[in-house]
Amino acid sequence: MEAPPLIRLEDVARTYVMGDVEVRALQGVTLTIEEGEFVAVMGASGSGKSTLMNLLGCLDRPTRGRYLLEGQDVSRLPNDALAAIRNRTLGFVFQNFNLLARTSALENVELPLLYAGISTAERHARAKEALERVGLADRADHLPNQLSGGQQQRVAIARALVNRPRVLLADEPTGNLDSRTSVEVMALLQELGHAGITVVLVTHEHDIAEYAARVLVMRDGRVLSDERRIPRPAVPPPPRPHEAVEGRVES
Repeated sequence: MEAPPLIRLEDVARTYVMGDVEVRALQGVTLTIEEGEFVAVMGASGSGKSTLMNLLGCLDRPTRGRYLLEGQDVSRLPNDALAAIRNRTLGFVFQNFNLLARTSALENVELPLLYAGISTAERHARAKEALERVGLADRADHLPNQLSGGQQQRVAIARALVNRPRVLLADEPTGNLDSRTSVEVMALLQELGHAGITVVLVTHEHDIAEYAARVLVMRDGRVLSDERRIPRPAVPPPPRPHEAVEGRVES
């Protein structure tokens, strides 16, 4: 029996009522995303891309239609069941990093495991493994203000990976980074995709979307186009001379 797609939306709509006004954020979206795909979602403000991301992340529910994740209809699950799915299957990366300022990189990465009740020894081991995966094992004890913007985003990605999710949802992850550091982050996301993690990226930047193997363009709550293509390889430029000496990346 063939396994179901990792993500499937069936005629999904989301309507918000604001006073006397109905806002149709999504209007009948049907979509399938297979395991290991790297998908970029683009669209102007108000196109529905953020609403789509919230639904995929089990942070919101459709007004109509079904959302099947790993073959399970999660559309009407209670809040505690959705929280368990978010903690087990989904990882989140945001534009603003959302790191605790007075907490080390290692402790920031450990947070999801703390909420999951994982033992101290296992938390440390898995957080160190996640930091090593994003190339920051030697920055485990640094506070966020001791890290560059790109390094902070990599800590945020490590935090998203520490629960070993199947899906990584990234909302404008390069929005606060310069172009050079953005390429470094996209190289990491491509690497994770090659390792089998499904990556769904929301971006308004066409050059960032070029690193994805599939691009969805949304307009007025609908999928306007869905294109698969050969992604642009994310190849970070070589370090500047002072970075090679200091061993750090400036944002």
